[in-house]
Amino acid sequence: MNVDIIQHALVYLLFSAIGAFIWAPLLTKFLYKYKITRRDEFDFTLKGQERNYKIGTPIMGGLLVVVTVTVITILFNWNRENTYVPIGVMGIAALLGGADDLLNIFGKKRRERHISHILNLIVVHKLWYMKLWYMLILPWEVFRKTVSIFGSHPGRGIQVHEKLIFQFVAGAITAWWIYYKLGVQWHSLWIPFDGQPYIGWWIIPIVIFFVMFTANAVNFADGLDGLVGGSLIITFLGLMLISWTEGRISFTYLNATVVGALIAYTYFNVKPARFQMGDVGSLGLGALLAINAIAVNRTLLIPFLGFIFYVEIISVIIQVFCRRLLGRRFFKMAPLHHHFEFRGWSEEKIVMRFWLLHGFFVILAVWMSLYK
Repeated sequence: MNVDIIQHALVYLLFSAIGAFIWAPLLTKFLYKYKITRRDEFDFTLKGQERNYKIGTPIMGGLLVVVTVTVITILFNWNRENTYVPIGVMGIAALLGGADDLLNIFGKKRRERHISHILNLIVVHKLWYMKLWYMLILPWEVFRKTVSIFGSHPGRGIQVHEKLIFQFVAGAITAWWIYYKLGVQWHSLWIPFDGQPYIGWWIIPIVIFFVMFTANAVNFADGLDGLVGGSLIITFLGLMLISWTEGRISFTYLNATVVGALIAYTYFNVKPARFQMGDVGSLGLGALLAINAIAVNRTLLIPFLGFIFYVEIISVIIQVFCRRLLGRRFFKMAPLHHHFEFRGWSEEKIVMRFWLLHGFFVILAVWMSLYK
């Protein structure tokens, strides 16, 4: 292993952190000026005396990381074989998240079409071609309504089904890149302690799943000051070490760049937060997390590298199914960090314990990665 690579990676980390610290005040001023802040009229997590101090805090602070990483990578680490697709997919996910952030603040309540209304139109509409049209769109409407149960404010912003479409596109671009551009060795799936069995085109749906699921997992975890920022620092440090041990120089530098920008972001995000990540950061960085792990053929380590994020999204899935199937809550509130808030844990206690638990599993991932 070349020590010079780590030395250069630390230069990227320091340069990224310094650059992000320098322009962070400009971003904060911009967000305050245009009132891109949290509003309690649509954000149910702000209800209650304990959390109303967050009202008025700027969101879209994740731009600090996304923009810093993009600029530094384009200027100093741009590589068509390695970094242009990860940066591009991060950009797609970040644009989706940014649009959602802005629409949730400034957008108007969107009209909801109910399945019963479409079924009624199929029966009573006088025009046969309109009947046919409603029958054709019925499966899509059922899908849209089904996935909407995972949305917290379905009347505003980009809807869940729309997010999934864009995330599928981002995952498909990643899968195309992995399958057709990185070589046949990436047609095998590395399994901890058990080699790399050839799976061929099956790698495509696996990649799409992990990109979509991980982006949403980080998004769900973004609810407490410092939680996502600190956890992502640990994750990308782990990815930097894994990339280094695998000899993937461009990805070592890219992960180091992300760590540096996250250090600056988290400095301003610890309680009380100067700004919060928003979907622009959580979706973008969640997608990048998955891509960078997949690109060094450590796909199955993503649940370890993103451990606390996966715990958070699984808690949401459990909560939704329990409420829909059993008619009762499994947690006091989901995602999981809100459950512990309701149990009386302080925000700082939850964040630091989640950091430690997350760090343990990232270390475990790095250790498993060393076994070929």
